[in-house]
Amino acid sequence: MMKRIGAYLLCMLCHNSISAQTGYSNFSQQTNRINALTKANPQWVKVKSLTKTNGGKDIWQITIGSGNTETKPAIAVVGGVEGNMPLSTELAIGFAESLMQGITTDSIKNLLNKTTFYIFPNMSPDAMEQYFASLRFERQGNATSTDDDRDGSSNEDGYDDLDGNGKITWMRVESPVGTHRVHPNDPRVLIRADASKGEKGNYLVFTEGKDNDKDGNFNEDGEGGVWFNKNLTFKHPSFSQGSGEFPASENETRALLDELFDRFNVYAVISFSSNNNLSTPYAFNPQAATAPILAGWLMPDTKVNSMVSDLYNKTVGLKDAPASSVNGGDLLSWGYYHYGRFSFSTPGWWVPKTKPDTAKNEKAFTVEDATANYLRWASQQNIGNVFTEWKAIQHPDFPNQKVEVGGVDPFVIQTPPYALVPDLVKKHSLFIVKLAAAQPEIDITNVQTEKLANGLTRITLDVINKAALPSHSKLGERSYWVKRINVKVNNNSTQSIISGKKIQLLNALEGYSSKQLSWLIKGSGKITIEAGSPTTGTKTIEVTL
Repeated sequence: MMKRIGAYLLCMLCHNSISAQTGYSNFSQQTNRINALTKANPQWVKVKSLTKTNGGKDIWQITIGSGNTETKPAIAVVGGVEGNMPLSTELAIGFAESLMQGITTDSIKNLLNKTTFYIFPNMSPDAMEQYFASLRFERQGNATSTDDDRDGSSNEDGYDDLDGNGKITWMRVESPVGTHRVHPNDPRVLIRADASKGEKGNYLVFTEGKDNDKDGNFNEDGEGGVWFNKNLTFKHPSFSQGSGEFPASENETRALLDELFDRFNVYAVISFSSNNNLSTPYAFNPQAATAPILAGWLMPDTKVNSMVSDLYNKTVGLKDAPASSVNGGDLLSWGYYHYGRFSFSTPGWWVPKTKPDTAKNEKAFTVEDATANYLRWASQQNIGNVFTEWKAIQHPDFPNQKVEVGGVDPFVIQTPPYALVPDLVKKHSLFIVKLAAAQPEIDITNVQTEKLANGLTRITLDVINKAALPSHSKLGERSYWVKRINVKVNNNSTQSIISGKKIQLLNALEGYSSKQLSWLIKGSGKITIEAGSPTTGTKTIEVTL
């Protein structure tokens, strides 16, 4: 069945790319796409608003599945984790659309009859609208007013469009005590000078703007807001820019956590953000994994991460992922450490490592740099309008100094040209479908009954997980909130359980593993035995005594 589902998604999304939009969807367009899904597929799709941001935008939840969706094992898919990554929302909504494009096929129906998908397309709608605004700058904070420099005033020192091009880029100031120097292989790019290697800087570098509050800093307190991916509860980076006054301080953060904590059937969270444990899985760190405050994945869970990472890399095929680190308050960490589920994240795209094009007389870089690599890649792909040429200006804060505005444009390094989006949606949708095919599934097998004296019957059976993923993460097994596998014997008043437990909870069952159980029961007739959990589904059998 997996091959049929995969082939159908590939076919439908390839077809869909022909009529794809010419650009990324703003919030209004996202809302229209989401409402169109439920209008066309009311049997399969339910949409609700979890809350509104302080900017008045809905946080949408799309639930896709059949029947009582809360009784099916589920995957949560989260986009818009960071407001400067519009691709993340395209991947989330695109996944929902791809499922509904194939809903007339038995393969997609079978998938949705056993799996529920909770999709949260955009957790940062306030920030992401800056991508579509008349003044474009990379923003991650929501519309909450914040005093980022803690001087008693809010938003008094924001960006200034000094060259009037509708974009906030960079500002370089010639200085004998500069921190940056010109890249040796691309004079458009500045890199930090390494004093330990005897390098000397020629420029001070700032984001484009003025020191509006005259405190010696530039653009340190503009439309800051609170960053969703710094506002969660695990290692909350308190008192840092964008973290919020306290964990889960924002409407959207609190609403997502409340919703997911009520969804006991979720076994995995997939998010699209700069955090990445899908290209390169977490390695087991015994010191972090045994710290009083746990800070590393447990060994069995790192093995699962490795298996899922291998599935991701084989399905999506992106290579040379940049190094990724989490800084606290992030969704990836919360999903594992505080939610107790398997948590996976990927940016969905990054700039490929380039090789010099000898036809253009390019030479290999002597200094590796993300900006220089991007500009070379964009040139090789004939992508224009991604760099603002340096332009001299008169700056009131730097009298009698040479000041230039320019540099790489906002968003472009982490946002692929839209022509690449349909293929990225196709591949990531197929990955999620393949992951769902490996979801934990409980069965009861090898049932044996043995008649004994005095009306006794010995029942022996195996409770098995017949899928690749464990029933729970090993960390989730420690949590009283994550519901473990419950095995229950349903007997009547004339039947007595002599040995064995009427109700017992099992620890996590690894993929393709089993647990043997046995009972002595006195009486005659039939009993039922059921085993299951919200993340595995339930299996019930009938046994004759």
